[in-house]
Amino acid sequence: MSKNPQTTKVVTDEFQIQNLSADELNQLYEDFNIVKTAALQYELYEKAIKVLKNSNSVLPIKNLENQKIAYVKLGDASNDSFLETLRKYAEVTEFSDADLNSLQAKLKGFSTVIIGYHKSDALWKNQTFSKEESDKITFLAQNNQVILDVFASPYTLLSLPDFSAVKGLIVSYQNADIAQIVSAELIFGAIVSKGKLTRTTSADTKENFGLTTEKLNVLGFAAPENVGMNPSILSRIDGIAERAINERMTPGMQILVARKGKVIYQKAFGYHTYEKEIKVSNSDIYDLASLSKIIGTLPNVMIAYDEKKLNMQTPLDSMLPIFKNSNKKDITFKELLSHYARLQAWYPFYKKTIDKKGNPLEKYYSKVSNENFAVKIADDLFLRTDYQDTILKIIVDSKLLPKKEYKYSDFTFMILKAYLENVTSKKLDVLAAENFFQPMGLNNTMYNPIGKKDKNHIVPTEVDTYFRHQTVQGYVHDLSAAMQGGIGGHAGLFSNSMDVAKMMQLYLQKGNYGGKQYFSEKTFNDFNNCYYCSQGNRRGLGFDKPQLGDSGPTCGCASMTSFGHTGFTGTMAWADPDKEIVYIFLSNRTYPNESANKLSKENIREDIQSVIYEAINDSVKSDN
Repeated sequence: MSKNPQTTKVVTDEFQIQNLSADELNQLYEDFNIVKTAALQYELYEKAIKVLKNSNSVLPIKNLENQKIAYVKLGDASNDSFLETLRKYAEVTEFSDADLNSLQAKLKGFSTVIIGYHKSDALWKNQTFSKEESDKITFLAQNNQVILDVFASPYTLLSLPDFSAVKGLIVSYQNADIAQIVSAELIFGAIVSKGKLTRTTSADTKENFGLTTEKLNVLGFAAPENVGMNPSILSRIDGIAERAINERMTPGMQILVARKGKVIYQKAFGYHTYEKEIKVSNSDIYDLASLSKIIGTLPNVMIAYDEKKLNMQTPLDSMLPIFKNSNKKDITFKELLSHYARLQAWYPFYKKTIDKKGNPLEKYYSKVSNENFAVKIADDLFLRTDYQDTILKIIVDSKLLPKKEYKYSDFTFMILKAYLENVTSKKLDVLAAENFFQPMGLNNTMYNPIGKKDKNHIVPTEVDTYFRHQTVQGYVHDLSAAMQGGIGGHAGLFSNSMDVAKMMQLYLQKGNYGGKQYFSEKTFNDFNNCYYCSQGNRRGLGFDKPQLGDSGPTCGCASMTSFGHTGFTGTMAWADPDKEIVYIFLSNRTYPNESANKLSKENIREDIQSVIYEAINDSVKSDN
């Protein structure tokens, strides 16, 4: 039996297995598990996986802001890749109670229950549902909206007496890791179901039957070759990351690369700190620093622009009445977001609130929270509640720079936060969560993660010896954002590489993600334009853009349509429409202190970006 051709045939015709000899079955199993490239495996499983039931269009799962999803495992084989991938799309809670009544009580309130049937990878083994498993499926399906995902041959369904109450039924064919990843993609709409049965297995699942599901514009997963990338070249990223850690530029990092809507590289390197106590995982969250500008604040500004509450020439005093009599009243929206408004770069708000030794003054701080001291900026440290007005007043009264030229300023996004909260009557964290994070499944993206996320999954940013006098972990590193209760328009967000990639993909798709249009294509195009390039200002509206000369934020190989941002803690998010690339780099290079910035001096982020562009080879194709 020839190797890969036979494997390909069997994937699309599972019932051929019944006619193979023992030797052929052994060869087939070997072929299927060591098929030449991961790229081919992705293609084969996408063709093989079948949807046999989709009542009420339960597949794909969308409107994530209204979903509460549970997962129940059946079988004794691994489900790690399936559950891990499901959780990259939405928050999924796993339950393993043997007692049905106990399990049912816990599942009350969940909108969808995914049941995964995980047995041996062997294609020829006759997998059957036990009576206990069948009873569990029937019981749960009668009381919940159930999606049953069978990681085995469709013949397995012959042992299931009744699946009429199941709303969604998927046959994922095999329990291999890539099969689990692809099946999770299908559940959330990254791919569509294409498979058809070649033989009747029941009255409801006849020959040539197979439902087609809706495709949503969400990130999926693939091998580099699937999207025209050279995996050998891409692997050089590992060496650059390891060098940065070995030379103590940062304790650890997350790196993600996506192309054409598919994540092809996602790795975590190093540890949370140089003490090497906790390894970095892809689910850990980092302080995004200035990436908060384009991940949390800017998309909400785009909505306001889309709704015509703002235009390019809207003056600042129309945006916020507090600027009416200030020297900034005539600054336009376009100038403000282009960092072309003569604003000061920043202001050390905290210095007025500490003594000469760096200790917090009792006039401004309390060790306990109360009505007058309600702004938490660190453990056992609360700022005066009314100091928020002082911060904005300092910005209003600040001097303008003498010359109109490009000057990056945190004031821009601090002003935008005040504008958004004024016009919507909602706090920025609530606004960002309601408008983007919840519907897009950004479950690891949040302000003030303390109490929301396990502290062992929050990467620390600094050992603060000058203001907060403690290790900063779960509290924003940026001092101005800290004095705003951790919610700054310019800083404050924590996230992981996958969630940041979703937001960058939203931009790459010009406002569309998960089947929803969040803002118009025209709005994105307006914001991704460089209005003052001829004056030497590379910025778009809120976005950073490629350098106009020798130095700048990118490798020099990204197109002029590309956009993104960098962050002080050692972060970067960049997207390139021309090459359909998203690149995310997250680190805590500020730990234990921010003074050394070797990560930037050694161009680590830019060098990784260079490797990504070098790896592009659209002539690369999977071996099928």
